[in-house]
Amino acid sequence: MTDLSFWNGKRVFLTGHTGFKGSWMSRILVTHGAVLTGYSLEAPTEPNLFSMAGLEGKMTSVIGDIRDMDKLKEAFDKADPEIVIHMAAQPLVRDSYKDPRYTYETNVMGTVNILECVRNSKSVKSFLNVTTDKVYKNNEWAWGYRENEPLDGFDPYSNSKSCSELVTHSYKSSFFQTESAPAISTARAGNVIGGGDFATDRIIPDCVRAALNGEDIIVRNPYSTRPYQHVFEPVFAYLMIASAQYEDASVQGWYNVGPDDCDCVCTGDIVDMFVSKWGGIRRVDKTEANAPHEANFLKLDSSKVKGTFGWSPRWHIDEAIARVIEWTKVYKEGGDIPAVMDKQISDYISKG
Repeated sequence: MTDLSFWNGKRVFLTGHTGFKGSWMSRILVTHGAVLTGYSLEAPTEPNLFSMAGLEGKMTSVIGDIRDMDKLKEAFDKADPEIVIHMAAQPLVRDSYKDPRYTYETNVMGTVNILECVRNSKSVKSFLNVTTDKVYKNNEWAWGYRENEPLDGFDPYSNSKSCSELVTHSYKSSFFQTESAPAISTARAGNVIGGGDFATDRIIPDCVRAALNGEDIIVRNPYSTRPYQHVFEPVFAYLMIASAQYEDASVQGWYNVGPDDCDCVCTGDIVDMFVSKWGGIRRVDKTEANAPHEANFLKLDSSKVKGTFGWSPRWHIDEAIARVIEWTKVYKEGGDIPAVMDKQISDYISKG
């Protein structure tokens, strides 16, 4: 699963490379020899992981909007990629309520635009669209959703990612059926945590900000259950799917990439774990009146990706939080961020 020698010399086009997951993926790819072109808006936060990750001069970084078809196609054609991983998105539920039109334009038409580039390319052999666990119609069930469950996200973010899935399915059926066509897959992952995430409205970044400032951690939905996983779990799974289907198109498809049941924990519990490991801070619950709807219970059944590829999670929730704190303490002390990133990548690979 983690023989990264495959990527040496491969031409890769990654959208959303300046985001949290994209920055980690970029670091993994460039340190294992990929010829990487990233296409994304400027990093969405300040501070941000991308500017710390030691990537300058090691990849081609194109700053552009996924909605801008002309600029996207220019960057894409110049890169002449063999593998395309699409991660550019408006990724936040709450922001999607504030600006639904932008969310749909980015998450739906952005997917159409990158697939148009793939459709008109002679070089691409593997395309992976990264979506979310929130694509499913959420019935608040106690069991995990499977890939054949209905897609019908509730809020504009979740729904737009459901649409992104359907766009991908349509393009695959309509344009990528010949023997020479690129392999097309999607991957649906849940809530990721890891060092370097400074996003708003995410519980671990909220914990990190509070810890760095010596403040209480405010928890708005302490009983909401989410499938938390370290960022390496989906990122390495994405690389695994993209490389496997490059070599054998029969494995292409739609895949859940979620944690084991032991890592589906409520928000209050994950904050308590963080507090106990960091020390000197505390959790305070504060339910918001008239807050926008967010699912209370959601988890994935990842049997398909496990059965197809032999994949399984390596770092469970306790280890994941410990790694967040390890990274954050290096950041707090002004330490070597690329070095701690490479150390954690190496530690994860060696666990396999």
